[in-house]
Amino acid sequence: MRLTLIGKPGCHLCDDAREVVACVREELAATPGSPRTTLEERSILDDEALRARYAEEIPVLLIDDEVHGYWRLDPVRLKTALLARA
Repeated sequence: MRLTLIGKPGCHLCDDAREVVACVREELAATPGSPRTTLEERSILDDEALRARYAEEIPVLLIDDEVHGYWRLDPVRLKTALLARA
């Protein structure tokens, strides 16, 4: 599964979201049979289309290009969503 975290440098909510994603990915990686994920981070400062679409919602987390959540990410909800897609 491909995770995409959209944010910008200096955004404290983006830092929090990055930590949630890292913890969930680490937990899944340590659990046999769990889905494997990749993570790409993108900045709205580097992409005009992302800025136009998500400027007021960052951080935004996409799972396989579908919006999973924005602003504050819940680790339990994220883990549940990833396991459901496995």
